[in-house]
Amino acid sequence: MNNEPMRGRVLPRLLLLIVLLAVVGALFYGWNDFNRFSSAPLNVAAQGDSVDISRGSSFKDIVAELRQRKLSAASPLYWRLLAEQMHVAGKLHAGEYALAPGLTPRQLLANMAAGKVLQRDFTIVDGWTFNELRQALARAEKLRHDSAGLDDAAIMQKIGAGGEAPEGRFLPETYAYVKGDSDLDILKRAHGAMVRTLAALWPERAPDLPLATPYDALILASIVEKETGRADERAQIAGVFVRRLRDHMLLQTDPSVIYGMGASYAGNIHKSDLTTDTPYNTYTRAGLPPTPIALPGKPALEAALHPAPGDALYFVARGDGGHVFASSLEQHNRNVDCYQRKRCR
Repeated sequence: MNNEPMRGRVLPRLLLLIVLLAVVGALFYGWNDFNRFSSAPLNVAAQGDSVDISRGSSFKDIVAELRQRKLSAASPLYWRLLAEQMHVAGKLHAGEYALAPGLTPRQLLANMAAGKVLQRDFTIVDGWTFNELRQALARAEKLRHDSAGLDDAAIMQKIGAGGEAPEGRFLPETYAYVKGDSDLDILKRAHGAMVRTLAALWPERAPDLPLATPYDALILASIVEKETGRADERAQIAGVFVRRLRDHMLLQTDPSVIYGMGASYAGNIHKSDLTTDTPYNTYTRAGLPPTPIALPGKPALEAALHPAPGDALYFVARGDGGHVFASSLEQHNRNVDCYQRKRCR
């Protein structure tokens, strides 16, 4: 019997089957490899790393940037397939994106599609002066420094507060920003936050305060802020100054004198400094200084508007961050001898 015709039919079918199996195997391997790629962590070097996608970048440009950064060695085809599967291929936003360890390609594309750009925080510290705030803004990373070269008056004009003295006008708080935001934007937000905070607190102030305006409260709060960092003392310190204002006594607060000394202050205050008159010397001039002397936080504002009751008119630093209060000059002088001159009796 001649088996040639049968063999001639079987061999092509066998070859076809082998080819089909090879194709199926390749597809199966490719699908598994694709799924592994989409869910495997990217090669992120360290916490805090990021990738910056320029405005106008195409999908091809984005993938090239990711590969150039060696975040993934996967084929561009895999990135395209993943983007098509997620329906985000034409919806990726420019910006800076965080690259945390464990981040997968799928998560990264989802963040880019949602425009979930990396946010940074800038904290204005309670008690900073406006000059210290400007210096800190100049050091902030990824922030556009539009205030560089502008004087204080020009900055206030730029943020819509022309004519205002800047000291004390910005609420100490943490403000989020993204790459490319302007330092003027942070200043505008901090100024608005202070305006709103004062507007909310002023109507709820204690009765019969010797403060004519919210700006007076801002000035007093700045003095309280510089006199103590202790939460349990702010209202007591405010109470001393409120009683001195009511009794038409000089405030005699060193931080205000130091502020008036400006660049000449070298870390120590001398008796001659207390007698040298400046608009901020509360040993030579009655009442509040003409402007705040720092940026007061909300707790200091609340203390200035709700001073603690009592009869203390004086206080002196103990040397441990706290203060000793006195209602008479005689007692105050004893406290000064004890805590500053170390001659307790």
